[in-house]
Amino acid sequence: MKTPGPSSKGRGERVEPTDMRHHQLPHRPRWTAWCRKILAIGAVILTPGGTMSLAVEPPPAAEDSPIRFDDVTAATGIGFVHDDGSSGRRYIPETVTAGVATFDYDLDGRIDIYFPNGSDLPGTEPPRDPRPMLARNRGDWLFDDATAAAGVDRAAYGVGVTIGDIDNDGFPDIATSNLGSKRLFKNLGDGTFVDVTLEAGVSDGDKLGAGVAMLDADGDGDLDIYAANYVQFAFEGHVSPRIRGIPLYHGPRDYEAWSDTLFRNEGDGRFADASLESGVAAVTGPGMGVVCLDEDDDGDTDIFVLNDVAGNFLFRNDGSGRFEEVGLEVGLAYDMLGQPNGSMGVDCGDVDNDGWLDLWMTSYQGEKPVLYRNLAGKGFEDVTSRCGAAAGSIPWVKWGAGIVDFDGDGLRDLFIACGHINDLVGEFDDTTAYRNHNCLLRNIGGRFNDLSAAAGLHAVGRHSARGAAFDDLDNDGDIDIVVLNSREAPTLLRNSDRERGGSNHWLQVRLVGTIASRDAVGAGVRVVAGDLLLVDEVHSGRGYQGHFGSRLHFGLGDRDRVDRIEVRWIGGSREVFAVEGVDRLVTLRQGEGAPVASPRSGE
Repeated sequence: MKTPGPSSKGRGERVEPTDMRHHQLPHRPRWTAWCRKILAIGAVILTPGGTMSLAVEPPPAAEDSPIRFDDVTAATGIGFVHDDGSSGRRYIPETVTAGVATFDYDLDGRIDIYFPNGSDLPGTEPPRDPRPMLARNRGDWLFDDATAAAGVDRAAYGVGVTIGDIDNDGFPDIATSNLGSKRLFKNLGDGTFVDVTLEAGVSDGDKLGAGVAMLDADGDGDLDIYAANYVQFAFEGHVSPRIRGIPLYHGPRDYEAWSDTLFRNEGDGRFADASLESGVAAVTGPGMGVVCLDEDDDGDTDIFVLNDVAGNFLFRNDGSGRFEEVGLEVGLAYDMLGQPNGSMGVDCGDVDNDGWLDLWMTSYQGEKPVLYRNLAGKGFEDVTSRCGAAAGSIPWVKWGAGIVDFDGDGLRDLFIACGHINDLVGEFDDTTAYRNHNCLLRNIGGRFNDLSAAAGLHAVGRHSARGAAFDDLDNDGDIDIVVLNSREAPTLLRNSDRERGGSNHWLQVRLVGTIASRDAVGAGVRVVAGDLLLVDEVHSGRGYQGHFGSRLHFGLGDRDRVDRIEVRWIGGSREVFAVEGVDRLVTLRQGEGAPVASPRSGE
């Protein structure tokens, strides 16, 4: 690494840790007493009138739970084990690896999994030489290791990953962020990939990367790449901080932050660094999770970037690929108390079915995750406490994030993957733990019910989770879960709704662009089924530095027909499609629907 080391002035000299990171110790006074009080009284909310009341009704017993998951990891044949390259020296990159991606790389109709991995760091003896894994889905919950055959068996210190069709040839490509050079793997369409990083010009120097996403920033029909960067880390001069003799990790405030990078797709296989001209390099922050969305429904794609223990960024697009940072102005920089969070993963989706995309953000121990409600394109409001979205998760470090309708009732639920960064945390902090159960919050109509235990998540072994991805891995119409666990095997959770006789209807939608990008990243979809209005977008990059959900999933409850589907393509054109039947996957191609004039028809 040639980047500056931890420094208060960016000159490379080491500084003593000033906040021990959120990544080490609780940052607020009297944390222990406060946390124990919260755990004792349960999840509570502050109502508009200023009184305290229970946030949600008691969860159902496991046998009556409307959502239930089974741990099927052992039967899948996936032999991947995550390795952060740790040698005991406690380098900060160990804390942030890694996300996970789900996508159909060979277009056989089954969702495959890409697991990034670390690599040996200085002092690792003997060398372990970890590698990523591409797990090919063979059906019936069996997966093959296709890593070497597909040509992605390349050592790299993986952090983030996203998927998108960079050349509009119909086959999804892989972009990764790492400790060191970023990587771009082009899908050749025959089950193999080739590393085109150098030819494409996207290596981006020698940085510690973070979340990565693709978007059509300028509406020209091809996908650009946005890469968040974390901190200016160097191995030279590194010394771990300690508490009572126990080694810790440095936090992001002990380093200078990077600005993020935007690569503009030139359309000929090459990318140009447009960070300065686009405006994204005007600010710096320790970037983490990223999601690109049209938050104000003006027809172009904006960029929401989490920053670790710093204000988050919202880059608002002017339609030409130039951005203005407005995070503070729209209410996304800080939580409802005006505090920066140890921000980790982020997803977007309409949790209240009002037709606008909301944002769900995970955070550090002692902090609430944050649910930002979209105020009809006029900013965002932190509604976490009001709707009980923090229940069951406050003591834990929170990473993977998902807004997913797991039971198909037409209301999107919330998922959190949990796990601390320090395996020795129990020796100096008894309010949290290194390995935790993950959290599931069921949407019960404007409020959320902690369903983690009843849904079977407490029956799964505790791990230190990082990234999580959500897709229909067995094509049965409900959404399953993949969790990457730090220093361990992953967890695959089968949604057993269909096996238990679930009767809610559903529809999955795959979009194909002809003028817009081939995989329609950034396109918005509105499903109208009687009294139900559901909206979603196609995203490349989401959650904790990962990717999932290229096939959009809509739970319909007891509605057995869809009146229409409206699609807003990047570039501004809108079409309406008639759909015959439900409980199936439909493919909608640009140009085959009827034009729609109204920008928000059906309301």
